[in-house]
Amino acid sequence: MAYKKDSIFKNVDWWTVLLYLLLVICGWFSICGASYDYGDPNFFDFGLRSGKQLVWIACSIGLASAILALDYRLFDTYAYLIFGILLLLLFATIFNPNEIKGSKSWIVLGPVSIQPAEFAKFATALALAKFMGEYTYSLSNRRHLIVTLAIILLPMFLIIMQKETGSALVYLSFFLMLYREGMPGAILFTGVCAVVYFIVGIRFSVFPMADGVTPWGEFAVLSLIIVLTSGLIWVYCKAGRKLSYIILAVGISAIALGILFSFYVIPFNLVYMLLGMMIVLFVTLIVTFLRERIYSYLYISFFVIGSVVFLFSIDYVFANVLEPHQKVRIEVLLGMKDDPSGAGYNVNQSKIAIGSGGILGKGFLNGTQTKLKYVPEQDTDFIFCTVGEEQGFIGSSAVLILYLILILRLIVLAERQPTRFARVYGYSVMSIFFFHLFINVGMVLGLTPVIGIPLPFFSYGGSSLWGFTILLFVFLRIDASRYGNTNV
Repeated sequence: MAYKKDSIFKNVDWWTVLLYLLLVICGWFSICGASYDYGDPNFFDFGLRSGKQLVWIACSIGLASAILALDYRLFDTYAYLIFGILLLLLFATIFNPNEIKGSKSWIVLGPVSIQPAEFAKFATALALAKFMGEYTYSLSNRRHLIVTLAIILLPMFLIIMQKETGSALVYLSFFLMLYREGMPGAILFTGVCAVVYFIVGIRFSVFPMADGVTPWGEFAVLSLIIVLTSGLIWVYCKAGRKLSYIILAVGISAIALGILFSFYVIPFNLVYMLLGMMIVLFVTLIVTFLRERIYSYLYISFFVIGSVVFLFSIDYVFANVLEPHQKVRIEVLLGMKDDPSGAGYNVNQSKIAIGSGGILGKGFLNGTQTKLKYVPEQDTDFIFCTVGEEQGFIGSSAVLILYLILILRLIVLAERQPTRFARVYGYSVMSIFFFHLFINVGMVLGLTPVIGIPLPFFSYGGSSLWGFTILLFVFLRIDASRYGNTNV
């Protein structure tokens, strides 16, 4: 099919546009239900959040139309420039004197507040697509991998400096795209290990073993490192499977003898013994690498030492990096604290609201929890509890199905792209939407930490809606170009 400039709207994937409109409309009705009070003028009053959201929606539709009218090659040509401008904006926001709920991530322009972090997602996705779309790019190239990680981590670091940890964590979603593009499974495995170390280290470090001096958390993680190291050698070093068995056997035997001695002879902190074993294990791997010149041993030695350093940095991060309210939320989620009237209040009220909706819900504007304002942030981060209370299980399921169809559609669109630039950007969009959906719905249900990220197209706010709209419609514009000149 020959490409024509006036045929762009014909080539757009209208199924995705329809999903976008359905989600935006459902989101607006949810905002109405969450923010409307009996006695308010009407839903369309610009003094109410429902009226303001209509303005954001109208602007978003206009923004989407403008994006579709642009030349798709502009996104490739100016990807680094857009990324650089957003980085400068994120850096400047760190010194923003205005704080909103303890965060400096908002720029106040008169009656309007803009959050640059929402737009930085689109800029980062473009920069990644531009860099990874180069003909010579390879994730196995160390320089390429370092630059790729820098593109992801730099805006993440700047957002953390704004005390907006929740928005920063969204950038971890780009690793889903990297996995699709050939990122070694070992990196994903390392990420999973880091999560396990963090949870076990924080959750059980306060509990001593039967000897009264060894903390369960550190003991469990260090023991796990020995087992995982043995497994990594078995998988990645075929010629070293004998060493794998030796490490496992010696490790288990030493731990068993240490436990018996500490429990029945002289109590001592078994963590010190395990740290000594870590040093011996690290040295053994380095010597084996130098003797056999197999780089897998070197990488596994990095895994060992990195795991130990990460484990013992958890306490510092938990005490000095996370904000007090974030620490309490994690403690409540992990069952370390029971605080139904404090940090756990939002989640408890959200669960009550969703549970009270039953199968069919209480009906539009009939939610007692939302009408009485029991759920804080019920029209922003906790908007999904309004859906659960007013529309019930059926309505909540319908919304989740719409999101599922959108994510699956984005995967289909990404897979049909003729260039790596388009595919990488498409999977970045999908990954961001999936992360927001999973974490937001999870925290409303009490399954994930409350980190304060919006539900796409549902949560109140112009920055969020515009950011997601730009993210999605840039991809739709790039996808429409596959009918013509695909040399992007």
